[in-house]
Amino acid sequence: MNDFPTQIADFLEDTATKIRSLTVDRLASAAKWTGVGIVALLLGFVLVIFLVVGLVRLLAGLVGMQWAYTIIGGLFVVAGMFLWRLRIPREASQD
Repeated sequence: MNDFPTQIADFLEDTATKIRSLTVDRLASAAKWTGVGIVALLLGFVLVIFLVVGLVRLLAGLVGMQWAYTIIGGLFVVAGMFLWRLRIPREASQD
C-alpha cells in the first residue's frame, strides 16, 4: 500500500506521454513538414522564374528579342497543349 501513490503518478505520467505522442508530436511533425514544403515550393518557383528570364536573355543575345519571345512563347504553347491533353483521362476521351 505504500507504493500506491507512486503507481498512480507513474500511470498518469505514462498516460499523458501517450496522449502527447498521439496528438502534439504528430501535429508538430506535420507543421514542420508543411513549413519545409512551402519553403521548397517558393524556392522552386523563384528558380523557374530565374531560368526563364535567363533563357530569354540568352536567346535575345543570340537571335534578337522578338525571336526570343517567339521561341519562348512557342515552348509555353506546346507545354500547355501537352498539359491540356493530360487533363482528360483516357477512358473519358474515347467516348
